[in-house]
Amino acid sequence: MRTLAIDIGGSKFSMAVFENGRMARRESRETDKDGGREWMLAQIVPLAREWRGEAAFDSCGIGFGGPVKYLEQRIALSTHVGGWRDFPLAAYIETELGVPCIMDNDANLGALGEARFGAGRVAGRGAGQTPERRVTKPLSPLFYMTLSTGIGGGIIHEGTVWRGADSYGGEIGHLTIRPNGPECLCGARGCFERMCCGLWLEKDYGKSAKELLEDPVFVASYVVDLALGLKACIMLLNPARIVIGGGIAKAGAALFVPLRVELRRQITAWSGARIDVVPAALADDSVLWGALALVEAPRGTGT
Repeated sequence: MRTLAIDIGGSKFSMAVFENGRMARRESRETDKDGGREWMLAQIVPLAREWRGEAAFDSCGIGFGGPVKYLEQRIALSTHVGGWRDFPLAAYIETELGVPCIMDNDANLGALGEARFGAGRVAGRGAGQTPERRVTKPLSPLFYMTLSTGIGGGIIHEGTVWRGADSYGGEIGHLTIRPNGPECLCGARGCFERMCCGLWLEKDYGKSAKELLEDPVFVASYVVDLALGLKACIMLLNPARIVIGGGIAKAGAALFVPLRVELRRQITAWSGARIDVVPAALADDSVLWGALALVEAPRGTGT
């Protein structure tokens, strides 16, 4: 089984080839935002054709950094890169490469990847287990948040992606956390994404998110808004675990330790909801592994 996986984000795209469940090839490239959809496709298709020359693909899974109309297999829009509105990306790739293709929002696939292969599983108990044969069991429900150029969310319940009635389930990035806050690219004010994503951090402070998160004083302020958004998730969904992926999550303990402290401060003592927030185990590859899981699932199951 040879699967092509594509992850299209706001600042970069990544591609991988999986052969019988093993990642055999991988490449990432920075995105030319001004080039829009045409530039992106002109990068993706030739590289995929080059890799296809080695052996045919059996399937292709795509994660896209913006809302996706899952049942129609069309991109709804992108607030970060132009030219994608209502584009039938899965059908386009099928035509160009001659391979069955399925697409979903990148956060949904990040959630699926972590649920199936990463931080969404915990070690089970069993006699005589060795590290190589460790039994794991899934955590459910699981909430995955991508914290990068933008902010997105994915919900996994009993191994299945929960997309909602119109494929907009999990869109935590456009939850309002500061009603009188600055305007977001979506047109609303004070969105979670507007206050906490990498794109706006750089525009607001003149430094990259990586630089900013090296300053403990900045982090202490930043986690207040970050916790406001995650508190809504915890109180509404009561997830067994929240997994955070994306570039900002790479700050590690410098971010996660004060974030957990702030969440415990904001979530009142009467609530018994757990506060289990961890970085993605698959790092930059959560969406790629999620694309593999998506194509392996029976179509129409919602996974």
